[in-house]
Amino acid sequence: MASIDQIIQTELNPFDPVTLYTINFWQEQPNPSLNVDSIHQNIITDIETVLEQVAQEHHPRTLILTGDSGSGKSYLLGRIKKLFNTKAFFVYIDPWPDSDYIWRHILRQTVDCLMKTPEGKTDSQLLLWLKSLLTFQNSSLLKKILGERRVFIRNLKAIYSSGIYNPNDFFSALYHLLDPKYSVVACEWLRGDDLDEGDLKSLGIKSSIDSEDSAQKIITNLGVISAASQPIVLCFDNLDNIPRLLNGTLDLQALFNVNSSIHSHYPQNFLIIISIITSTWKQNAALIQPADKARVNAGDFHLKPITLEQGEAILAARLNHLHSQAKPKPKSTIFPLSKEILEQKFPRGRTLPRNILELGRKEYEQYKLKLLNQTENTQDLKPETQLATFKLIWQDKYKKTQKKISKITDLGAPELIRMLEEVLTALQFQEVKTKLLTGKYASYSLSYKQQDGEKVIGLVWTEDSNMNSFYNTMNACQKVVDKRLCQTLYLLRAAEVGNAKNLSNKIYRKIFKGRSKNFHIKPNLESVYFLATYHSLVNATLANELVIEGEIISLKELEEIICDSQILNNCSLLQDLYVVLPADIQEQQNELNLDEIKDFVLSLIRKKSFMERNSIIENTLSQFVKIEHSKIDLIIAELEREQKIKVIAPTSKLDEQLVCFVPG
Repeated sequence: MASIDQIIQTELNPFDPVTLYTINFWQEQPNPSLNVDSIHQNIITDIETVLEQVAQEHHPRTLILTGDSGSGKSYLLGRIKKLFNTKAFFVYIDPWPDSDYIWRHILRQTVDCLMKTPEGKTDSQLLLWLKSLLTFQNSSLLKKILGERRVFIRNLKAIYSSGIYNPNDFFSALYHLLDPKYSVVACEWLRGDDLDEGDLKSLGIKSSIDSEDSAQKIITNLGVISAASQPIVLCFDNLDNIPRLLNGTLDLQALFNVNSSIHSHYPQNFLIIISIITSTWKQNAALIQPADKARVNAGDFHLKPITLEQGEAILAARLNHLHSQAKPKPKSTIFPLSKEILEQKFPRGRTLPRNILELGRKEYEQYKLKLLNQTENTQDLKPETQLATFKLIWQDKYKKTQKKISKITDLGAPELIRMLEEVLTALQFQEVKTKLLTGKYASYSLSYKQQDGEKVIGLVWTEDSNMNSFYNTMNACQKVVDKRLCQTLYLLRAAEVGNAKNLSNKIYRKIFKGRSKNFHIKPNLESVYFLATYHSLVNATLANELVIEGEIISLKELEEIICDSQILNNCSLLQDLYVVLPADIQEQQNELNLDEIKDFVLSLIRKKSFMERNSIIENTLSQFVKIEHSKIDLIIAELEREQKIKVIAPTSKLDEQLVCFVPG
């Protein structure tokens, strides 16, 4: 076996910044072996007590979870979900794009999370919920209920004789959720997708959930029905990226309006956790209406800094994998760190988990460089190192986004528009404003000025499959054209636009086919990945959770980094909108993709200074699943010819070759 020094020279930094923060607990599953159970254990115990109260009394409970940036709020939510997913269903709700859309956003995210499968289960939370309803525990009644659809609806209406909104449609959707043939469409209806007439007919449902009022009442239905099963835990997180009021303050009142509405009904089997940065809560708490603030009936829970003993346990958990391979084993469980380093860095004896992890990253890296007889000129290399680290973080988030989003309609139009707004702002376009359209579909649109400040561009993004909705959207577009609110109007839509017989199609052709200055772009899923990945980084940044090379990155810095990286230049939608330089031919695009992989390999080696060749190949294959092994070898060879890296012992076997970064 190798010594610990030999292992440190070749292994990746266990405190890699890519893994130092977590956001959505359904998207990013924390490694249980890295947990330190004693950290915030009192908070977990208290929240479990509140959860049990909801389960017993079926009255909603709301609590505020505060803590400084880096205290582990999002991580704690993940721990709570993992610990209690057998006794409750968990929903993660990220920032809503528009307060006029908040109920529909919550409904969409609630149903999406209920479709997730808990660890160790084969059914989704939603199916587990349906199957565990107390009504279904009687097998004879179950057979009776699961008979013909109308019988199913009639029986459930008899059981829930009051308190259910639109019971025929709601119970029809539940009926079809249990049928694999229709479950996907039923789920789409329940989450608020605007279905076409054919899908609605197949479900026996009259209309889609297309308003705030109907979304609110469907959520109330879920709260009523879940009283016969398990509580639903709604976790609101990353609230620093919610819409702002005209005076610039966060529109937290919109969330507390939702909370008060839930509390006004019984039964409601919800536990609501509002996770927020301490300073953000202090700045905004006084702006919440007292009556709504009083609905926070389970108290405030504050995450305090951890002790150095707990910090030491965090370090030991991260280093354990390396220590277990070493012979002899290091005397200290936190080597190459020490208790003395911790005490010197944190003389007060307490700090935040993020500070512990950042110290581990820095000390490990410095020790590795010392072993390699290298010194790092921090001032000279900082911009390059920062960009290299960012590209690794981007690739990690992009890959997770790919797993999260399977089709464009997984996101609502207001969410897509919000993501475009953030990207256009980062790319330094002027006067980026949402709601170019008026009326019901206002949040489907935005406008901005070209960088020369002359021409106003309008964007409308709608993927609603219902032709009546498309007709209304086209009517709203016609009003924009008639009023000359923009010089060019883009329709972003991958869905069908109907045929020549449809009135909606006639208006569509008049606006986007008869006028050369207006255009229809069909966005692809890959473009949505770019937008959603950047959006997730904006969320992390505004929550002060994005740390690169030991520095908390501000939104302005993120915008500068994303521009410097030119990552967004690979987004075909942005190319089609001419907001980034377009790739004219497929060959250029292919070269660009190889350049992206080459850039990733160089960033990886630069960040680690010294790596095993096999480790480089494995990391690259995990990020770019379609790349061939031989192409990676060619990239490594090309980087060596360019004197950017050095392959040590190139004639040895692959598993014995080492690669080091050559500072320019």
